[in-house]
Amino acid sequence: MPDRRFFEHTGPVSAAELARSCGLDCSDPRAETLMIETAAPLSQAGPPAVSFFSDKRYLADLRATGAGAVFVPEAFAAAVPATTLALATREPQAAWARVAARLHPVRRVDSDSFVDASARLEDGVVIAPGAVVGAEARVGARTRIGPNAVIGCGVSIGRDCVIGPNVTVEFALVGDRVTLAAGVVIGSAGFGVAGSAAGAQDVPQLGRVIIQDGVSIGANSCVDRGAYDDTVLGENTKIDNLVQIAHGVVMGRSCVVAAQGGISGSVTVGDGAMFGGGVGIADHLTIGAGARLAGGAGLMHDVPPGETWAGLPARPIRQWLRETAWLAKQSGSR
Repeated sequence: MPDRRFFEHTGPVSAAELARSCGLDCSDPRAETLMIETAAPLSQAGPPAVSFFSDKRYLADLRATGAGAVFVPEAFAAAVPATTLALATREPQAAWARVAARLHPVRRVDSDSFVDASARLEDGVVIAPGAVVGAEARVGARTRIGPNAVIGCGVSIGRDCVIGPNVTVEFALVGDRVTLAAGVVIGSAGFGVAGSAAGAQDVPQLGRVIIQDGVSIGANSCVDRGAYDDTVLGENTKIDNLVQIAHGVVMGRSCVVAAQGGISGSVTVGDGAMFGGGVGIADHLTIGAGARLAGGAGLMHDVPPGETWAGLPARPIRQWLRETAWLAKQSGSR
């Protein structure tokens, strides 16, 4: 269930009404009485949830799902469990996106006061001119919030933090002694897009960002909230300027990411990993504890713990050095 501090909950709504809102005609009589409260992935959905299936890789999840209803292509409707209502559509992810946005609209800062009356500020908090603190936000003792920063509804920020000018923090729980430099954006929507007959459609991002104690993030970097699960930055991780961390990334403790790096969605990074400048990492990879990526590396495969990789595409550094030396010799012999 999406965190109520950051998302509204407008359900329950009948499955039949949700189907009609997507232009579907569901003849199953269960649709009128099945009440849907939330939207969730197949593997996490229970009876009050609606989910979707659009990728054969997740067929096992479809067959095992406990969801109350599932948007599914007609060709896979027979794979839906008997206890789950199949909502057949050519655009299952787009339909789910429309329903998720209806069930869980985001909470927005809409107070006419710079600091909402329901926000809780501990002793010694300093709020610079132009900064905004939303409803039910919490800010710990001695934390400093810079000019024109925005702290969204329900956000929790720990003690002794430094929030720089023009920083935006939404959909996030932030630990103690965290530093966010100027222009950092925490909790923006991850890049989720569904194809539809009307064109590309944004998929609601229903997760959060968790930033543990001692993390620092450099100027103009961005950490997206999870699509459903959380994006997590482990204790004492250090992020340089101009770094993009996508939805669902989980980084361990004491990781280091140099400037202009980009980490795609659902990457898992072990403790103490180090990334040089301009590193690019493809989605759904696992990078082991203590692994290192040389500057400019383009990673498309998992990296075992403790190894150093380089190049584009990235491979173990000794292999990359041998290949680079060989190419240099071939060029010199011409």
